[in-house]
Amino acid sequence: MARGGQKSKGDPVDWVTRAADDAVRHAGEGNLVTVASGASPSGPIHLGNLREFITPHFVAEELRRRGVPVRHLHSWDDFDRFRKVPAGVPASWAEHIGRPLTAVPDPWECHGSWADHFKAPLQESLRELGVEMEEVSQTEMYTSGAYREQVLLAVSRRDDIEAVLAKHRTKKVAPAEDASEQEAADLADSVANEDDDAPSGGDAITRFPYRPYCRQCGRDTVTTTAYDDDTTTLSYTCSSCGFEGTTDLSTDTDGKLVWKVDWPMRWAYESVNFEPAGRDHMTPGSSYTVGTEIAPSIFDWRAPARVIYAFVGFAGVQKMSSSAGGVPTATDALRILESPMLRWLYVRRAPTQAFDIDFGPTVVRLYDEWDALGRKAADPEKSDVATLAWHRAAETSAGPLPSPEVAVPFRLLSSVADVTAGSAEHISRIVESSGYPHGSTADLEPRLSKAMQWTAEHVPAAERTTVRDTPDADRLAALSEDEELWLRIFLDRLPTEPDLDAVTSVVYGVPKVARGLGFEDAPTDQVKADQKDFFRLLYHLLVSADRGPRLPTLVLALGPEKVRRLLGA
Repeated sequence: MARGGQKSKGDPVDWVTRAADDAVRHAGEGNLVTVASGASPSGPIHLGNLREFITPHFVAEELRRRGVPVRHLHSWDDFDRFRKVPAGVPASWAEHIGRPLTAVPDPWECHGSWADHFKAPLQESLRELGVEMEEVSQTEMYTSGAYREQVLLAVSRRDDIEAVLAKHRTKKVAPAEDASEQEAADLADSVANEDDDAPSGGDAITRFPYRPYCRQCGRDTVTTTAYDDDTTTLSYTCSSCGFEGTTDLSTDTDGKLVWKVDWPMRWAYESVNFEPAGRDHMTPGSSYTVGTEIAPSIFDWRAPARVIYAFVGFAGVQKMSSSAGGVPTATDALRILESPMLRWLYVRRAPTQAFDIDFGPTVVRLYDEWDALGRKAADPEKSDVATLAWHRAAETSAGPLPSPEVAVPFRLLSSVADVTAGSAEHISRIVESSGYPHGSTADLEPRLSKAMQWTAEHVPAAERTTVRDTPDADRLAALSEDEELWLRIFLDRLPTEPDLDAVTSVVYGVPKVARGLGFEDAPTDQVKADQKDFFRLLYHLLVSADRGPRLPTLVLALGPEKVRRLLGA
């Protein structure tokens, strides 16, 4: 990759490349590029929200590879109001509605506030994902007075701001026609429409661009009644507690700008050159549209380059609203997916493409696809957009992300974990005999643990393999002549030492020998039919089912002694 903000001629071009080019153009050649993200820790930060963090991360990484000075600035919108009490939280928490998220207690009592409770797990996941960013708390920024000049400027230009807001107010943001139920749910919780709830036809006071939190009850349920430009004193009444008070915008720090003014103000304050956002913020009348006018006219800053990202769904979940409980998060995904793989799900598609994450059987195919792409990516002659996505996912400017020293197929690990009830040492021995030599179980991590976790948590009980405790005496007593012959040949030839190739040869060769052929001979149509019947017999006698893990793996996992006992030897 070339330095100085340009890509090398002939390099593959993907959405990250184009977004990085846009960011450099906005900042100007040779200048520091600021890519930004922001999120409100109002609830579990789910896999849809993860796109907000990881999209600018990939752009920042591309710029670092080019040698462009860049920072990823993340704003925690923890000074936002607590909107509603989600399921699973005591109804008494309704008394905190309207207060800043940092002022709401953590009902689970494991963190200092509601905001911290939902920040912490995501911060840990981002570290595992290799996402490094400069984090800013909006509570700290506002209460420290960092934005005082910007607040006073916005208030002094309130009539100009109102003219922009009024022009767009009739364009209330609604879900797009193709929006998923999840996206519609997130829009209901979004701040995209926050400033549209002011009284219709109100005057400049009722539509004031700054809203204090009540000094008595701490809620934002206030109505501005007067403002004195000379003294910068704002008078208000609170509908929650009836308090009538004042706040001095030149000295006090007990409120914030309304969202559609706050966002463009921050673009200018932080010199933001690139920031993604969901469709709820990018449609006509929404935050970005309004911000593109307010930023240059009020704060003397051009709206940053952007990408619009679609939402991420989750198979089996109707919607993923961040204020509801039980939504899948990055923490959940990282229990079963290696961190480069989770990154890959987001970088291999343009942000405008929606996709689902499924923790079911597709996980096995996903690992197969990832491993195959990794083999392709190892060959520079096969470089293309797909292998570029693999490299972006597998490594950051700080180095490669954790991956197993010995990449055993996930389907083998999960099958063995299923049969062995998750014994890591037992799995290791079987993997060794299956053609994947390694020094210790550490060489199989983190994939081994994730395969065990996936098998335990996401394989339905009806699909789990249950090994018999005792032989099926009735079935053994009812064997046909062919079945007796098959079992006799199988038990005679069953290896005493763990060797996957040898066991595979025996499993597939028994019906051949029974028909007078050798183990290495090609099967006839009759032998193929016999093999199906023989396999079904073994599954029934070993796991009381018609099918299960690959038979050679199953036999190896159970060991010759247990197999012989269950087959009546």
